[in-house]
Amino acid sequence: MEMDLFGTRGGPGFTPGPERGGHGGCASHPPPLAERMRPQALGEVVGQDHLLAPGRVLRTAIERGELHSMVLWGPPGSGKTTLASLMAQVSGARFVAFSAVLSGVKEIRAVIAEAETHQRRGVKTVLFVDEIHRFNRAQQDAFLPHVERGTIVLIGATTENPSFEVNAALLSRCRVYVLNPLDEAALILILRRALADGARGLGGSNVAIDDDGLAAVARIANGDARGALNILEVAVALAPESEGRRRVSEATITEAAQRRTLLYDKAGEEHYNLISALHKSLRDSDPDASLYWLTRMLEAGEDRLYILRRLVRFASEDVGNADPRALTLTLAAKDAYDFLGSPEGELALAQATLFLALAPKSNAVYVAYGEAQKDVHERPAEPVPLHIRNAPTGLMKSLGYGKGYQYAHDAPDARVDQDDLPASLRGREYYRPTDRGLEAELGRRLAEWRRWRSERRAR
Repeated sequence: MEMDLFGTRGGPGFTPGPERGGHGGCASHPPPLAERMRPQALGEVVGQDHLLAPGRVLRTAIERGELHSMVLWGPPGSGKTTLASLMAQVSGARFVAFSAVLSGVKEIRAVIAEAETHQRRGVKTVLFVDEIHRFNRAQQDAFLPHVERGTIVLIGATTENPSFEVNAALLSRCRVYVLNPLDEAALILILRRALADGARGLGGSNVAIDDDGLAAVARIANGDARGALNILEVAVALAPESEGRRRVSEATITEAAQRRTLLYDKAGEEHYNLISALHKSLRDSDPDASLYWLTRMLEAGEDRLYILRRLVRFASEDVGNADPRALTLTLAAKDAYDFLGSPEGELALAQATLFLALAPKSNAVYVAYGEAQKDVHERPAEPVPLHIRNAPTGLMKSLGYGKGYQYAHDAPDARVDQDDLPASLRGREYYRPTDRGLEAELGRRLAEWRRWRSERRAR
């Protein structure tokens, strides 16, 4: 199917269903299987029962023709475009679609002018904006007055969290509906429909594929219906014909898929979801989950140095002095990766990840630093006590700099009783070691030192 002015499947005035003139295209180049199998009725939509089951708020609004502006937020292949077009079809509205990637304010104005003309004739316009998160603030703001006046019903589709990507003013005028990724059972149902449908699907192709093969396609598609149908279509084309049947094996499916494309956007929400999953799995001392999330990020193409920076941070924040080797090992992993590069260098990241997961945990350094920061920001910046100031000149010495300073190495056990904090903070205790790992020994030393000082001052 050719792209129109707005870079979409349907283009301005596109209406799903019979008015589209069948499958489009030509006999020798039919549309892709995923396009042919696009649901033509609400009952064909799979995997979004929380929105479309009878009695659910969106299903009820659609059936009553009570359309409202909304944002459909969901992963690729979850049915955002299909659902938008079906809403227009059921309500009898025009469906105008264009892509935020290829369109700008000029195209918006043209669509709005058309919508105003149809509105005077009593016809609603559903304006579907695919990848609305790619519009800048000015482009999104251009919709506001027309949404408020009812000139258009705006349906935006996004794979990104709309809280971050859609202007607050526009978001406040839209309802947000979350579409779920399709589970394996839903994808297998869609694949079976395509294999059985002789008009739109592969029902006339005499395809042989077993349950394991369908499950393999579903797993590789990773929740994406369009991806699953694309893989199936290529696999059928590649499958050898035997006794009048195309037999699709798992090897053929693997060849068709080439390589699984993991959902990952290094600038979007999934980036933060995955690094959060890695960090929390490490904190929970779960080596298997930690290694899995690390591998997900590596296979999706995440910047290795970004991951290493997070591992170094974790070594101080969540392991700290419970095992100071964690910081040394993560820095060594960074050097190893710099030296080896990919793919050999990834093993150093895996080694560091497993060490961090199994290391004793302590956030005592993190908490102590946070409390010190709080005091620095909230309390007056008192002068450094005179006795611990440096006194490189005679003038400074005459002003009392360094006077009374006790050099610890001259004392037994290198211990001296002198106050090093400003006067208002004397007695403040920031560092409270845990009883885990090496920090248990550090805690013992700290407690003994504090007890010694307390006894000295009690004399």
